[in-house]
Amino acid sequence: MPKRVYQPKKAKRIRKHGFRIKMASASGRNVIKRRRAKGRTKLAL
Repeated sequence: MPKRVYQPKKAKRIRKHGFRIKMASASGRNVIKRRRAKGRTKLAL
């Protein structure tokens, strides 16, 4: 039996999906912009 796919790590999660990473690229900024327009409470992790 192989081990489960999701082995959570807080640091990796933040590094890959955090706000500062999103703000670092144009496409990431567009994601934040879209989420703001939609009215999301949580914009990024």
